[in-house]
Formats: sequence, structure tokens, C-alpha cells
Amino acid sequence: MTLRRLGMIGAGGMAETVLGAVAEGLTAPLDYFGVLVRSGSEPRASALLERIGPKLARTRSVHTDIARLLADKPDAMVECAGHAAVRQYGEMILGGGCDFVVISIGALADDALRAALLSAAQRHGVRLVLPAGAVGGLDALGAARLSGLQTVTYTGRKPPAAWRGTPAERLLDLGALSAPAIFFEGTARQAATDYPQNANVAAAVAIAGLGFDATRVRLIADPKAARNVHEISVRAGCGDFDLQLEGRPSPLNPKTSLMAGFSVAREILNRSGALVV
Repeated sequence: MTLRRLGMIGAGGMAETVLGAVAEGLTAPLDYFGVLVRSGSEPRASALLERIGPKLARTRSVHTDIARLLADKPDAMVECAGHAAVRQYGEMILGGGCDFVVISIGALADDALRAALLSAAQRHGVRLVLPAGAVGGLDALGAARLSGLQTVTYTGRKPPAAWRGTPAERLLDLGALSAPAIFFEGTARQAATDYPQNANVAAAVAIAGLGFDATRVRLIADPKAARNVHEISVRAGCGDFDLQLEGRPSPLNPKTSLMAGFSVAREILNRSGALVV
């Protein structure tokens, strides 16, 4: 079914990136777009929809009540608001017969939440959709899984300052580093728990590949790194490959990956067009 009615949670920097790219990529406006925001954020959301204008959708609305948004019958709901939004609204969205596109994939490191959302999706004949986000390459990893995976390792490499406010500060003198330093080696589950700012990427790789307990993660503080670098190393029955992506931060929110926003936009455009790539 071609997507004609779209809902979204959040109207921050990532949402603006997503909606701007979608509006430019559509061959015709959607029939409807609705966004859910916290009470008090309606003016900001309304201003965002006004800037993007009718290229996005013929009818646009702002809500603070998820039930009212779901009553407008979106074909899919997109989350651009963080882990709490996935926990708070996921089952309700899927239970309402609506596909749920989740970019805060780290929330699914919680086995109970992941099982509850998958169960809701199966019961109601809809899908829980996980875009690649900041890391990319999940199509190749998912394909390789069908041939049998031997090892999957994700390496997150960031400038030392990017690790401030995390447990890395207790392990390294971040201000004095002159060479790359590995400060974490463990499972994707441990990484998602101890370093939640890397949870989305580690969780995406784990779900696409060997799971949270068999996927290995290395985290590195690198004074020579200008940006956040994501690396995936895969050994599989169909072949071996290594992928590296150097991401740029969103100019609207430096803590957010610009690639992640465009990844969500790609998912929406694939659902609304005749060609899927």
C-alpha cells in the first residue's frame, strides 16, 4: 500500500531534516500529515509545518494527544523524539493498526519492550520498521545473515570531547590524549546500557545481525577524528566486508546525526513512491 497519510512524534531538529527532505522528494503532496508534540510546543511545530508548506501534505495538523492523532488514521507513524517516545507510544501505535518507524532503536535493547512491540505488530498485522539511521550498511548485514554470520563487530570512533559526560571520563584523561584509545570492548547489550548515546547504532547493528549478546562493540576516543566514525566488520558465509561511515552532525542539533534524519526520509519516500531503492 502506498503511504498517503503520515504521522510523526517530535518536531525538533531531526523532524525538520526528515520533513524537508520528504517534501523535496515527493512527486505529489501527501494527503495528510500530523505531528505529536508536548503541550507547549505547538507553536514551534506549527511554524515548522508552515515553513515546509503544502509541498509536504494537503492537510496538516499538530496534536498533543496521541489518540487524536491516531484518530486521523495515518498509514504510518514515525518516531523522531527519543527512547521515551518509543516506550510510551509504541504499543498504542501498533495496536491502532499503524506501522511504526523507529529511529531511536536503542530503546529496543530492552528485551521486554522489543518483545511487546513485535507482539503488537504481529497481532494487528502491521510492521515495526527500523531505518539504518546513522550507521548504514544494514541491508548488506541483513542479507549476509541469511548465509550465516560468523562475527559482527561495530566500532564507534569519536573525538575525545564527544565522550565527555560518559563513563569514558573515568577511564581516560580525555583532554590529554595524543593517540586513539579503546576504552570499551564488549557486547552490544553492554554498550547500549553503558553508553546510551551510542545505543541506537549498536542496537541497529545487533538487530540486523547476530543479536545483542553476540555482536561485539569497540568504542574509541580518537584525537585525530574530526567527526563521529562508524565502522562495521562482518564475516559471513556469503562473504566478508568492512564498512566505514563518517557522519556529519545536524546543524539543527549537533547531538543528532544528519545521516539518521535522511535515513528516515528515505524510508518515507520508499513508502510513498513507485520505485523502492
